[in-house]
Amino acid sequence: MNPAPKKSRSTDRLPLAVYAIVVCFVAWMAIAAWGFAGPGYADLTLAVVSGLLIVAVAIPYVIWRVWRANTDERADDRMSFREWTSSQFETWQDHQKGSSAATEIILPIAAAAVGMTAFAIVFHYAALHASA
Repeated sequence: MNPAPKKSRSTDRLPLAVYAIVVCFVAWMAIAAWGFAGPGYADLTLAVVSGLLIVAVAIPYVIWRVWRANTDERADDRMSFREWTSSQFETWQDHQKGSSAATEIILPIAAAAVGMTAFAIVFHYAALHASA
């Protein structure tokens, strides 16, 4: 007789590590955007962009703090990041493996941060080698 198949845990909550990684990539993108600073109105524009990125991180943080203050979730109910990546992550449409969900969540902001860094490097290289 075969034993019953082990049922993996399922959750619809992200671990704090995913949020921390996303915040780090947002900070990286803001720093890379400042690589375009130059004469004129660029500083003002970059200050506005940095403010928007700060707001984009602050709003979910405040919502999470309000939810945490009004829930009865216990610390022992949370899964570790390693356990979460091997469990099922539920979305409103379906469910998928946690590691795949983390990749899909982190990849867009990581690509934007790396791309912004590459653009800033090319911008500085072109400005350095431009002939007037």
